[in-house]
Amino acid sequence: MIEAELKARVHAPEAVMRQLDERATARVEIYQDSYYDRPDGSLTKADQELRVRTVHGPDGVRSLLTFKGATVDEESGSKPEHETRVADSEAAHAILRGLGYVPVIAFSKRCRNYDFEARGRRMLATLVRVPEIDGTFLEVETMADEDDVTAALDDVRAVLAELGIAPDDLTRELYTDAVAAQRRT
Repeated sequence: MIEAELKARVHAPEAVMRQLDERATARVEIYQDSYYDRPDGSLTKADQELRVRTVHGPDGVRSLLTFKGATVDEESGSKPEHETRVADSEAAHAILRGLGYVPVIAFSKRCRNYDFEARGRRMLATLVRVPEIDGTFLEVETMADEDDVTAALDDVRAVLAELGIAPDDLTRELYTDAVAAQRRT
C-alpha cells in the first residue's frame, strides 16, 4: 500500500484544531523517531527510510518498525509504507544495529491525531509540532493502492481545502532534514 500523504505549514493552528475536533476525537501522542541507514548512506540515496518509532500516548507506549520505499508521486512525496508493531523497541534498535544499520537522526514530535472518514476513505490528520522546528504542520494521509494514488491525493487535497489549507501552504520539507539543519546552526 502507498501512504498518500500531503503535509502543510499551518498558519492558524487553533482554527484547524477546532475544525478537526468537530470531525473526530483527538489522540494526543509524543513520537520518538529514530532513523537508520546503511553506513554508506545508500537508503537515503535510494529515497528509502527505515525508522523505529516509539509512541507515548493515553493508551500507553507502543513501538513500530517502518520501512518506506522510494517516492511514487513526486509532487506529494508519497511512498509505499510497510509497518509493524514491535514488542520491544530496544530489541528493534539492537537488531538494526546488529544488521549493520547505523542511527542517522533521532528526534521527538508532538502529535494531535484525528482518525475520520472523508470522501469514502479512512483519513488520518495529524497536527505536528517538532520542538526543534518553528511552526505547526498538518499531515493528512490515507492508504491507497498504487493505481489509486492520484485519486487518493485529490481526496486529501479536498480535506485540506475544507480545513482552510491553501495549495501554497503545502511543503515537501522533511522533518529529518529540518532537524538536522537546525542542529548544524
